[in-house]
Amino acid sequence: MLEIISILLMGGAILLLFMYYEAHRNEVKTHLFTFHDFPGDKEMTIFFISDIHKRTMDSDLIDQVRDKADIAVIGGDLTERAVPFSRVEENLDKLAAIGSVYFIWGNNDYEVNTDELRKLFKKKGVKEIVNDSLTFTAGGGVVNLIGVDDASTQRAVLPEALEKTDPSGFNILLSHDPRLVKQVNKEDGINLMLSGHTHGGQIRILGWGLYKKGRTVELSQTTLLVSNGYGTTALPLRLGAPAEAHLITIKRKS
Repeated sequence: MLEIISILLMGGAILLLFMYYEAHRNEVKTHLFTFHDFPGDKEMTIFFISDIHKRTMDSDLIDQVRDKADIAVIGGDLTERAVPFSRVEENLDKLAAIGSVYFIWGNNDYEVNTDELRKLFKKKGVKEIVNDSLTFTAGGGVVNLIGVDDASTQRAVLPEALEKTDPSGFNILLSHDPRLVKQVNKEDGINLMLSGHTHGGQIRILGWGLYKKGRTVELSQTTLLVSNGYGTTALPLRLGAPAEAHLITIKRKS
């Protein structure tokens, strides 16, 4: 009996160590999307990271994408209750080494002093997109970076954001909560949608989790990428849905 208990305890300890490792990985997944209507002949690359929460971004993660991305996009839940602003500032400084930083709000971001967070964004030159669209030139043409407020707290107003787009632009929609895709219509012209929020279920037992694992899916109205996210909520553990960030390259389909 003692041997069985020892084996179970050892197995449990090994499992916890593995779950801790899964939660603190610095994997950058690479994606290539091609579209017939992507403007220009050059490609554009986005570093996308969501759900940082309590984590301090590892320098190894930044080194993997340095000089490879045109912009960095935070897909919500940059922070949460009890995270010191000094840590948030450190993470923003690391992201700034990649390129211009864009941010959309997630539900946990509203747990902190939002006025202080906005002051930090202003100090660091981070561009918020709140039910709005920012237009810039990439790939030799116009790209609309469309950002909605957090949908899980009923703050998202997609029609308002769509009204701000350049009609001639290529459309990328940023929504922390991927369920907003249900509000997207084919005629909205959203080429690509980037989301997080679900953590891929964070802890999956025999393949089952509270949410689907991070994925890319082709839908009738758009292409949707949902990230497992970089940090964790509640427990600093993951199983079956390892931490991840993304390097997304977009170019014209030949």
